[in-house]
Amino acid sequence: MVVKILIVDDSQFMRKLLRKILESQSEYMVIGEAENGVEAVQLFKELRPDIVIMGIFMPIKDGISATAEIKQINPKAKVVMCTSVGQEEKMKQAIKAGADGYITKPFQGPKVTEAVKRVLQS
Repeated sequence: MVVKILIVDDSQFMRKLLRKILESQSEYMVIGEAENGVEAVQLFKELRPDIVIMGIFMPIKDGISATAEIKQINPKAKVVMCTSVGQEEKMKQAIKAGADGYITKPFQGPKVTEAVKRVLQS
């Protein structure tokens, strides 16, 4: 089974990096990218990914609001937040909003794929 992934981050560099890490594993396929929370919710509805990798800080709508909205659409949706070291307060808000896990920047391939596997098994 191929796991369909939606990547959401306002940084094109981060999206490309995550895509490269994930698509180096044959079981993962990135089916879409968004640069803000509004696009994330729209693409989630259209593409129905198995998991969303979501940045916290983005223009228009942040990742915490987008996660809450995605969880309203589908309570079983799987969301992994991308956070920077020192953002514990934002991470707590993200978990309250429904985030299932998180990865910290700078991204390291094994940590990203471990987090995705862990959330998919939960």
